[in-house]
Amino acid sequence: MKILFTSVGRRVELVQAFKKAAQELNIDLTIIGGDITDTAPALFYCDKFVELPRIREERYIPELIRICKEEDIDALIPTIDTDLLILSKTREDFGKTKVFISDTDKIALCRDKRFTADYFNSVGLLSPHPTDDYKAYTGGFPAFIKPRDGSSSIGANKAENAADLEALALKTADYIVQPFISGTEYTVDIFCDYEGNPVYITPRIRLQVRAGEVLKTEIRQDEKIISEMKTLIADYKPRGAITVQLIKDDVTGDDYYIEINPRFGGGAPLSIKAGADSAKALLRILSGEKLSYEDKAAEDGAVYSRFDQSVRIR
Repeated sequence: MKILFTSVGRRVELVQAFKKAAQELNIDLTIIGGDITDTAPALFYCDKFVELPRIREERYIPELIRICKEEDIDALIPTIDTDLLILSKTREDFGKTKVFISDTDKIALCRDKRFTADYFNSVGLLSPHPTDDYKAYTGGFPAFIKPRDGSSSIGANKAENAADLEALALKTADYIVQPFISGTEYTVDIFCDYEGNPVYITPRIRLQVRAGEVLKTEIRQDEKIISEMKTLIADYKPRGAITVQLIKDDVTGDDYYIEINPRFGGGAPLSIKAGADSAKALLRILSGEKLSYEDKAAEDGAVYSRFDQSVRIR
C-alpha cells in the first residue's frame, strides 16, 4: 500500500501515526512525502521524497497526477489549507488514487469565513455573526477580526473597542469582524469514510495554542458537541479527516462554531493516540473494509502536551 502526503512539512506525528497503524495491521505501507523543499523535517520519517511544484503553479496538479500514476499511489492526503480547493476540483482526475478531500462546494465555504458562519447557522448550529465592514459592525465589544480566508490564526486579533477595530481593519486587506465569545476553546477531530459516514468524533479542549496549533489538549467527550457534529456531518459529508473549532460560552454553555478545516488538523495525532485511530481507519478503508461509527473511541480526560524536536538533515 502506498500513501502520498502533500506539503508534508512538519507533520512528523501524523506520519508516525500511519507507520504505527500499518505495523499493527500488518500492512506493508510505503509513505511518500511531497514538499517544495527537501529539508522539511517530516520527510525524514517518510519512506520516499518527491519534490512538488508550488501549489499556485499550473503544473502542480498535473505533476501530482503523474506521481500518483507512476508510483501507483492508493491514497493522497493533503495537510494544508491552500491546496484543498484545487484538489477537490480535480479529485476525479487521479484515477485509482483515492483523494481524501471533501466536495468542492464544502471546501469553498470553509475557505471563506463569511460563508462558514452562514453554513453553521444553516444546519442549526450557533456561530458569531460576521460582517466584512468594520464601520457596519454592531455586535459589541470586545470583537474579533480575522482574514476572510486565513489559517493558523495569522492576522486574527481581538479588538477591545471601536478604535482598536478600526486600526486592525486598516491593516487587514480582506477581513471579517465577529463578536468575541468568552469561553473554552475546543477542536473536534472528525474522521469519516470515503462516503462521508462518521467513524470517529473526538472533542478536545485547546488548553494552550501557539500560532494556531495546539500545544496542550485534553480529550473531553462532550455529549452535546458530539450530537451537534453528527448534525453537521449528515449535511457536510466529509471525506476523510476534518477538524471543527468552537467556543463553549462560559456563561450560557452554548457552543459557538467558528471554523472548519477539511483536513487532518495539526493536533489530530493526539486524538489518534487517545484511541480514535483515524490513521488505522483510513488504512482499513483502503483495504476494502466497511467501517461503522465508534462512539467515544478516544479516552475521556486524556491530556497531551507537545514539544519541538530536531532532526539533522545534512
